[in-house]
Parts: sequence; structure tokens; C-alpha cells
Amino acid sequence: MSEQRDLKNIREELDKIDSEILEHLAARQRVINETAGLKKDRKAVLRDPVREHEILNRIGQKARTTGVDRYFAMDLFRRIIDYSVRFQTDYILDHHNLRSRESMLKVGFQGTDGAYSQQALLSHFSSRSNDLESVGFETFREVVEAVESEAIDYGVLPVENTTAGSINDSYDLLNRGNLSIVGEEVVKVEHCLVALDNVPISNIRRIMSHPQAIAQCMDYLSKLHHCKVESYLDTAMAARKVREDADLSQAAISSREAARLYGLTILREGIANQKENYTRFVVVSRKAITVDSQIPCKTSVIITAAHRKGALASCLNVLNEYSLNLTKLESRPQPGTPWEYLFYLDFEGNISNPSVQEALAKLKEFTGFLKVLGSYPAVFNKQ
Repeated sequence: MSEQRDLKNIREELDKIDSEILEHLAARQRVINETAGLKKDRKAVLRDPVREHEILNRIGQKARTTGVDRYFAMDLFRRIIDYSVRFQTDYILDHHNLRSRESMLKVGFQGTDGAYSQQALLSHFSSRSNDLESVGFETFREVVEAVESEAIDYGVLPVENTTAGSINDSYDLLNRGNLSIVGEEVVKVEHCLVALDNVPISNIRRIMSHPQAIAQCMDYLSKLHHCKVESYLDTAMAARKVREDADLSQAAISSREAARLYGLTILREGIANQKENYTRFVVVSRKAITVDSQIPCKTSVIITAAHRKGALASCLNVLNEYSLNLTKLESRPQPGTPWEYLFYLDFEGNISNPSVQEALAKLKEFTGFLKVLGSYPAVFNKQ
């Protein structure tokens, strides 16, 4: 009985400490709100790597003297700093683009609750004070159409994965549609094999998941000769189907979050071909945004190189001439014109910058077509 009372007292003390931690985080956030208010009309530095390095070193030293694991403390404060920068970025963007921080936001994604796209959505909009409704659709096209028809405010589309490469459907929709890219998000993908119960993997006969997830896990799946692997609309939808079918011989490839949501058992974790597996998503809107010069920025464009020798090389030389760092180059067949290609380019730079405007004007000399998809805050070295 004494041990039970002691454990109860310990838990009550932990609850009190947790509440105090939250109160201190809230107090810190109030200071960050004030900081964002000061920066919104000034050309202040949004992110100071030198100061961040000093803060983390100080936290590491303090952790040692207080008996807290140094690496845990530094990682925790790195996340707190990242969130603070994200909040300030969104605050400044909302101010300069006259976006309300009070109205309900409806954001679409392909899939259902627990999908990686939904994780990207929730992460991207986490620092906005708006109420948020995430809306799942069966296809990327439906997401785009919902944004275009004003049924939702934003859409989230995956564009590339570090294991499986580019998601071509998204690129084609960006070309055909009239939407602007207004943000990006990078999500670490940690695929799990999930089933209704903790059954032996030798009993599994059918595994379902999104084609991209299947491609990312082929090294593992190729060893399961007794299993039929089938494409499904989405990783989370596959997990939900395993739940609904209640068939012990079925499994899905999904996230830990999807397994938790649908009450499934994780049979194997980390089954992707590569452990460092990330997917990059873009956020699209009907209206382009203006990004303040203090915010690190990317610009995405689509071009067709003029049909003459060295045209693509000339386009790339223009970016080099204006010191614009190319972060992505993707080619896609041009519809209706066999053996000609569209090129999707991402580079570090802000379209509101005069030198970027000059570069794009010069780029037109070497292209048959140029479409600016948008300038937006960049996510660098997310992992």
C-alpha cells in the first residue's frame, strides 16, 4: 500500500512539472509573438545561425550541470527554435499578404487520416493560429480541382522522394493547372508493415499500399515470396482496409500514425530500402504570395528549352550567371509534342528580387515557354 501511495505522489509531481513546462513554453511563445510583431515591418534577420549555435552550446553546457542528457536537451531546444522561426515566418507572410490568422483554413491532401500527406499538412500549418480542417481526397487531381474551385483554401502535393524519385502526376498537374506554389514541407517517411494482429509474417498472403511506398520497400518485399503485393490508393487507406476487412492474412505498408489510428499491430518497422527516406511536398493555392526579403526563398519554374543546340545549357548558364543555386531539375514529356520535354526547375531566390527578375527575363531568350509556379519560403536541410 505504501509503494502505491509513493507512486501516486510521484505521478502527481510529474503532472505538476509537465504543467509548469507548458506554462514556460507559453511564456516563451508570447515573447516570440512580440518578436514577430517587431520584425514584420523591419528588415531584421529572421534566423541567426551564430546566435542559434551559441544558444545550443549554452543549453548543452547547462544540461551537463543539471543532470539532463546533453544531446536530448540540445535536440529539444533545436526543435523549439525551429518552431519559433516557422512561427515568425508565417506571421510575416500573413502580414505582407493580408492573410487572416483567425478564419478557418480548409486544406486538402490525397489519402485519408494518417497519410504522410496529412502529416505534411499538419506540420506545415502547425504555427498558424487559424482553426484547421484537413480534407482527404482519393487522387491528386481531386485535390487540385478542389483548390481551383475554391472548395478548399490550399492543397498539399508530394513532388519527390529521396528513394523513389519524382512523383510525376504532381508535376503534370502543376503544369496543366493555374495554381501557385506557396510553401514546401519535408517529411521523414518511416514505413511499417502493419496487420490486424501480431501474426507471423509467414501467414501474410496479401500486402497493400500506395505504389510509391511499394517502390520504396522493394528490397524487403522481394524476400516475401509467399505474398501478393498490390497497389492501393494510399498508405493510410490500405491500413484502414486491413482494419475493415478483418482478415489476418492481409497487411499494409503505412506509417506508425496510421497503425495507431486504425488499431493495427506493427509487424516490422523501418522496411524502406533506405533508412534516410524523405518526401518533399509543395503547398498550392489559387493566389501567389509575396515573400519578404528577410525570409530564405525558393522559386519554381517550368520551361521548354528552345529547339536549338545548347539551349538547355544556356538556360542553366543564366542561373549560374546570376548566382542562383539550382536545387532541382526534372524533365517531363511535353504533351502532344513527341520527343520534346518540359523542364521543372527549383532555385534559391525570390521573384521579388530585381536580379531574379532580370535572370527570368534573360531566361526567356532561350526558352519557348516559361511559367513561374511561385516563390515561397524554403525548407533547407530538414533532416
